[in-house]
Amino acid sequence: MELTWAYLLIILGLALLAAELFFPTGGVLFLASAFAVAAGVVMTFFYGDAATGLLTLVGVFLAGPMVTWAAVQLWPRTAWGRRLMQTGPEEDATVATMPVNLELELLRGHYGRAISDLRPAGAVEFDGKRADVMSEGPLIPAGSWVKCIDVRAAKVFVRKVEAPNLDKINLDDLPT
Repeated sequence: MELTWAYLLIILGLALLAAELFFPTGGVLFLASAFAVAAGVVMTFFYGDAATGLLTLVGVFLAGPMVTWAAVQLWPRTAWGRRLMQTGPEEDATVATMPVNLELELLRGHYGRAISDLRPAGAVEFDGKRADVMSEGPLIPAGSWVKCIDVRAAKVFVRKVEAPNLDKINLDDLPT
């Protein structure tokens, strides 16, 4: 009968551990949980044999993290969790549709000239317009030709290239 009470104390302690996440009490429920689990484990050693106590102790060390993990997974779905946790945008699509970012997206694939040294950040002139960029590699000296290789989260990434052959550029593609 005493072992039943010991296991009930352990179950109560694990429930209090999960409840601490749902009802923030400043650690009061956590302390009660720790006390209940510890008392239950001590009771299994006292009223049972050493093997029962050790198996219970191992079980607590396995069940404790599993209960905590399950509570953390469930918490954002609760009313309090939804109020306390801020959700971000679903995709980077919302970032790409902002007017400033749409203008930066047009730079993808364009050639420009570095106005300042890119270490890795700096400024580049694309078609007469200045843009703040990041280089994908080492230092790029001012005056070097670069090509926009990517635009992510309002950041323009460039790579150093040889001077482009301006004879092959279609003048109809240039902005007016």
